[in-house]
Amino acid sequence: MITTPDDRLQPLLTADGSHTLLHPILKEYYHSLQGSLQESIHIFINLGLKPLLETASEGTAIRIFEMGFGSGLNALLSWKLADELQKKVEYTGIEAYPITLEASKLLNYEQLTGKEGLSTLHNTPWGEARTLSPYFTFQKIECFFEDYRGEGRYHVIFFDAFAPEAQPELWTSEIFHRLGNRMIEGGYLVTYSSKGSVRRALKEAGFTVEKHPGPGRKREVVRAIWPHSG
Repeated sequence: MITTPDDRLQPLLTADGSHTLLHPILKEYYHSLQGSLQESIHIFINLGLKPLLETASEGTAIRIFEMGFGSGLNALLSWKLADELQKKVEYTGIEAYPITLEASKLLNYEQLTGKEGLSTLHNTPWGEARTLSPYFTFQKIECFFEDYRGEGRYHVIFFDAFAPEAQPELWTSEIFHRLGNRMIEGGYLVTYSSKGSVRRALKEAGFTVEKHPGPGRKREVVRAIWPHSG
């Protein structure tokens, strides 16, 4: 069991009125101070999940793998979109530093999104897949990526690890290549970091890298397509 002293986590208000948390050990925020909600919607939903869901054939489940379940915001938004579009989503998220249920109850994501279920996501036992709606299946696993033993391939990867400065071991060509090998051809990896070192590592791993305008004042974000088209 991986533990972290996060009883002290208190929500912080970001620029768009949504909360984020400061990790007490890594001293990194779980979401952007420029707006947690706008960041998640722009990068992970609009660039990652939504285009795949909108073009998915009837009955096809879009499989998400999230590197960093964290606050649960990306999972909640994925559940919301799946229900709205009535398209199936199978979500798997791993988390090495889970927040407490008490901390999750302080977050204002349900009020801002109009989607209930954040407590359900955090209450769901680790390692157990649950069907939470006719369109959304959810599983979270408490582990580091190197210990993940899941099977199957994913359509989209939400790469939402802490920043390269805090977790440099996760932003490498080796890690990205291992993720690519878990993806279907044409699958998306989306992330908030567009640092040159990150883009180079993705290209070295075999991805085609696209730069897209970022949310708010953030200049650029990345969507990488597996495998490299050239």
